[in-house]
Amino acid sequence: MKSPGCTPRHARCLIIFIFCLGLSCLSGFFHMKSKSYRISKSQEELLIPPTPCHAKTNVMFLKTHKTASSTVLNIMFRFAERYNLTVALPADQLFHLGYPRTFVAHFVEGFETIGQNYNIMCNHLRFNPLEVKKVMAANTFYFSILRNPIPLLESSYIYYKDYVPAFRSSKNVNEFLESPTRYYEPADYRRNIYARNIMWFDFGYDNNAEDDTNYTQAVLEEIEHNFHLILIADYFDESMILLKRTLCWDLDDVIYFKLNSRSQDTVQTLTPESEEQIKAWCSLDWKLYLHFNQSFWRRIEETIGLEVLEKEVDHLRARQKELMETCLSEQEAVRKDHIRNKALLPFQSGAADILGYNLKQDLDNATLRTCQKMVIPELQYTSYLYAVQHPHKKRKDVGLPLLWTSLQEKMQLPGSN
Repeated sequence: MKSPGCTPRHARCLIIFIFCLGLSCLSGFFHMKSKSYRISKSQEELLIPPTPCHAKTNVMFLKTHKTASSTVLNIMFRFAERYNLTVALPADQLFHLGYPRTFVAHFVEGFETIGQNYNIMCNHLRFNPLEVKKVMAANTFYFSILRNPIPLLESSYIYYKDYVPAFRSSKNVNEFLESPTRYYEPADYRRNIYARNIMWFDFGYDNNAEDDTNYTQAVLEEIEHNFHLILIADYFDESMILLKRTLCWDLDDVIYFKLNSRSQDTVQTLTPESEEQIKAWCSLDWKLYLHFNQSFWRRIEETIGLEVLEKEVDHLRARQKELMETCLSEQEAVRKDHIRNKALLPFQSGAADILGYNLKQDLDNATLRTCQKMVIPELQYTSYLYAVQHPHKKRKDVGLPLLWTSLQEKMQLPGSN
């Protein structure tokens, strides 16, 4: 007589049942909302599986100077509009959050009534973590961007030539770098900050501090503690892919047209001696850049891998090209005197000729609105968002025609191109 229990037939049935149940669970898992990374519209998958994630919508971007940060600001503003997020905008008629003064919370419009309920912060400020945390939620993602100090200083020299005393009295950037202390006065920090260690200053530190190993190491560790990600402007497309992956954003969220760039004929060629001098004169920025350039590539290798990164960058550039062909009449940026719509004229500074864009005629309403937001300069976009978020306050004056009227802002309708 057989004892009661599982017969071989029963065992086979049980195995088949468990197998079917497993398939059903897997099917449900892969139907979850997920991010899938593709290299073309043909749905070709990359070599990594899609992973479920949710887009981060509380984000603070420390906007450093002359580091392609105006382009990042445009990306942040467009993302804020897509998700109807609240941006921590500068109060009253200002276009920066108190800069170059160290940031305090009341520099933000409406902080007294809105409190810690802002989603996005990305206008220029001098970083002060305790005050920023009064404005931004506890789960905020913090990131910034750095640039090689050698081209950065040359860019600063041209852009701030008429404003910075240390630059004004020298003939060109190479003459300034032959003897920077001859022109530079540390006491006049509010204007001379752009002439030395400007990134160090933007992060909230003394740009004239002595380059002491213990001090610089402590600062680097503090920045690593305060920021979840530091991007590198010299590898901008790669930075956008890493940002997209880290924030779980879509590709179109990080597609961009380069903003606030200048014409090539205003670029001054640095001598080899000047390049070496910048490493010494801006040694704090140089150490900052070297440190986070290494951590940037280490993070790429740990999270994406170079092969997948290359494919995703190709995908980003293909999408960018597609949008440029759709939006732009010249397919590239144009000089300021060639910009037809003065509402799209970028702010001009120093000896730089800041480039802008012309949009194609006869775009449909939805496409026109998308294209306008891709090319609208920083000051105009800040003014527009301020009018939308604070309709009862006086609009920030940029001294140019409005791209959209108040009615169009309210109704989200396009204006003329």
